[in-house]
Formats: sequence, C-alpha cells, structure tokens
Amino acid sequence: MTIIKISCVQMDIKQCSKEENIEKALLMAKDAIAAGTRIIVFPEVFSTGFCYKDLGFVAETSPSQRVEEYPAIKRLLQFSRVHGCILIGSVIEKKVECTDQIRYHNLGFCIESGDLAGIYRKTHLYGLEKRHFSRGEGISPIRLERTGITVGLQICFDLRFPEVSRKLAFEGADVLVTVGGFADPKSSQWKALATTRAIENQIPHIACNRVGTAPLASYFGRSMIINAWGNMKAEAEGFECLITGEIDIDETKRIRGKVSLLDDRQLDLY
Repeated sequence: MTIIKISCVQMDIKQCSKEENIEKALLMAKDAIAAGTRIIVFPEVFSTGFCYKDLGFVAETSPSQRVEEYPAIKRLLQFSRVHGCILIGSVIEKKVECTDQIRYHNLGFCIESGDLAGIYRKTHLYGLEKRHFSRGEGISPIRLERTGITVGLQICFDLRFPEVSRKLAFEGADVLVTVGGFADPKSSQWKALATTRAIENQIPHIACNRVGTAPLASYFGRSMIINAWGNMKAEAEGFECLITGEIDIDETKRIRGKVSLLDDRQLDLY
C-alpha cells in the first residue's frame, strides 16, 4: 500500500488582500506539516479571491514570464523546499504576449519539494471569468517525480464536466484534486459532483473549497477527501479549518480489478 496524508486548507479569503491571504495560508499549511501531511491543497485563487477591480495589480507576473519567478509562487516554492511538501492550488496570472496583448488566467500549480512540478490553466470559465480571463489550452495530469505519483488537477467549474476527470484518469492520474470556489446555494451539487468523479473514475479525490464572503457571493466550504470507492475520508463544515485524511494510491488498481468499470465501456454505442 502507498498511503499518503493529505490536507485541505479551507480558508476565508480576504478580497484582493494578497499578502494577508498568503500569510494565513502558510500558517495553516504549517499546522498541516505538524500533523504529518505530505500534500497540502489550497482553494481556487486563494491569494486574492476574484479581485477583478484590481486585476492588473494582484495578478502574478514577472519580466521573464516564467511561472517560477511569480512572487507568490516563489514564496510557495520556498515553503515547499523548507518543509519537503507538495503544494497545490491556483492564483491569478497575467501573461504578456509577444504582440503586447495581456491575457489573464486562472493558473493552477503543483509544487513538490521546492520545484514547480507542473501547471494547469483553467479551461472551463464561469460567469465573470469569461469576461476577464482567457481559457487554458490543455488538460494533462502532472507528474510528481520525487513522490512518484501523478496528480489530475482541475479548477472549480471543471468539476461539472466529467470529460475532464475522465481524461486525467485515462492519462495516468493517481489522485484527482479539485481546487474550488463553489458558492451558495450549490452545496449539494458540490458534494454530489465531487463524489461522482471519484466513483466513476475509481480514483481518490481531494475537493478543496473556500469559505467566507466576497462582493458577489458567499462560500459554504464543505471540503472533502474521498477515496477511490467514493467513501468520505474527511469532510469539513462551513467554517475556516484544516481537514486531513489518508488515501491509498494503490487502492485504484485493486478496485479496478474487482469492478472493471473503465474496461466495460461500450464505445461503439456512444
């Protein structure tokens, strides 16, 4: 068995307050480290919330356009290096194209032991995101070389599209991670979707949501750690907290051996 301890930082994000949010996130991450956690997941755009009014100011960028040199990412890289942990989440990114055109993205990241293992730019944009952000152009799992596992990262609205998690599962993801900003009144949908994605792909699923209020929404939390059978290993309520649970990476192989769900698909019919 390959047992990994995972924590979700279910935090109240202060709108547009990057420094304050990052400090809080890392303090909560330290508590996770103290509890023996190896993988720590933050909610969607955890450093700023959807700060559209100051987008150009709060978005992550650098003269080189290298993600590793974005200020918030550099801080996360340093934390991960010191503590030997894996950090997963998303931030707002500002990219300047060669035509001097500016594009903003909801940028997902996986950091392992001080190195950027991979990124994912959100492909399914919701609501005001369509007005302010550009969609990503690819969906692929991220390999964590030191740990030897592969992460299928998706961001919030992606959860509603079963094609995303299915593609990640077929391309070798060992664990599905959703960094979320699901708002009221969609709590029942959040739980049903997160559990279904685990069951239909026979894969563990960490679904990390935020709490608190923003100018246009309030957030219910209810973060979850779900195993490959679809059973709940840990579940948060509606307040700021840290939840921790263990998942067995090898369980997927055992389950797929007992229930050949993916092999039994009738592709000639659909």
